[in-house]
Amino acid sequence: MSLAIFRLASTLLLSVLSAQSFAADDAWLMLQKTAYAARELNYQGVFAYQNGKQTRSVQITHMNRDGQEMTRNLVLDASLQAKQPREVFSQGNDILIVSPKNESNNTSTVVIEKRRGQNLFPAMLPTDLQALKTSYTTRVLATEMVAGRGTQVIELIANDSYRYSYKIWADAEFGLLLKMTLLDSNKQTVEQIEFTQLSMLNSRDVNWFQPKIDVKKNYVTDISTPVSHVDTNWIVAELPTGYVKVDHVILNLPGKSTPVDQMIFSDGIASVSLFIEPISKAVRPKTGHMVIGSTNICANVTDGYQITVVGEVPAATVLQIAKAVTFKKQTASK
Repeated sequence: MSLAIFRLASTLLLSVLSAQSFAADDAWLMLQKTAYAARELNYQGVFAYQNGKQTRSVQITHMNRDGQEMTRNLVLDASLQAKQPREVFSQGNDILIVSPKNESNNTSTVVIEKRRGQNLFPAMLPTDLQALKTSYTTRVLATEMVAGRGTQVIELIANDSYRYSYKIWADAEFGLLLKMTLLDSNKQTVEQIEFTQLSMLNSRDVNWFQPKIDVKKNYVTDISTPVSHVDTNWIVAELPTGYVKVDHVILNLPGKSTPVDQMIFSDGIASVSLFIEPISKAVRPKTGHMVIGSTNICANVTDGYQITVVGEVPAATVLQIAKAVTFKKQTASK
């Protein structure tokens, strides 16, 4: 090969590598814009959610008022409403859920709790994408229309079998996430969420941010106050690559005579919950694996405790976590 040809080939190769590098950087910048758009914009719309055989439509209203986020989700499906729609209000990390009434005693339940572990659509992406860069690669695809708006399609491709890949449709003008699908290792869709209607809000009126209270009904309040950042003897010896513990709380659940430990692990976008509870003599231990849509569930038994791992992640992830749970032995003090 002549020197001139060699230089030309080298120049072309560097050009291709540079273009690929810029494309990857562009994809991460687009995803960064998408992460902030969901939290900073004011919008109202209807999105459809499908996971396995489960489908539902939800009306969402979101407003960022002087840096304070307020969101109201209203379940529209008649089969889930029981004459009163289920409403979910969130402000910061606080969530208020108004559930349909119980027909037997004409009561509705109001649940107050802290948000833990996972962001809600369309704020699915974290604002800090650094953790995702170790577990995913990106690719910019074509432009498509969603809910009457132009979007840029971006793939978030899993680097291993411990997480799903994501296909993301970001609004071409504002960056807002308009559609997202979860893809398994065979590139089959296991979950999909997309806006069917969307409009931007110009008003700063917040009258919509309050439950529809029927004075003829009785309301029962359930205030959930788990203790965060618990230090216990439970450890997970080997987490799947990219996952870290983001929370550990103690739950007092209805029907449970003893508290339940819950650990939450995340790789930045995917979330997995680990539940640990003592097995009573009257309860038969559960073991095995089950899949529902995009959700995998694994049950195991360790040292007389029931271990349950649940997450919208591949089976390999919940299986590894369930098998890795151990009880840390106390060492005698000197």
